[in-house]
Amino acid sequence: MTSTRDPKAPTYSDIISAKPYLISPGDTVKLAVIHYPESRYDVSVIFEVWDVGGSQPPNMHEKSVETFFFLSGEGIAYCDDYTTRINAGGFLMLPAQTTHRIQNTGASRLYAITTMSPDAGFADLIISGTPSNFDPEDLIVISGYH
Repeated sequence: MTSTRDPKAPTYSDIISAKPYLISPGDTVKLAVIHYPESRYDVSVIFEVWDVGGSQPPNMHEKSVETFFFLSGEGIAYCDDYTTRINAGGFLMLPAQTTHRIQNTGASRLYAITTMSPDAGFADLIISGTPSNFDPEDLIVISGYH
């Protein structure tokens, strides 16, 4: 997506207007693109929701750094040979070229704001998935950031 906006103009997005998707049917992680990459910023910003016990499959990004700011819940991040406990209020950065995944190990859903920089097609991968919806539990978390 290209932009003709003034390069100094701010970009604003609202989580509540983002549409969640499952990358593959049966996934246990919903992703909603809050910010699509554009000519000014080749970064995507995602709202992620892991079901209880949920995890994405191990994955790797050749050139992209992925970051997570956890809003609610707890889990474990696996990155190559490292394991890191994560929880609400925590920040995680996963370097490019590492095989990683995050698993929700808590008694409730795990929520995060994620960035992918550069985007490298991640936002398009998400929106090509299966459409989903935010449910009342998700909306409670979102309302704290809306």
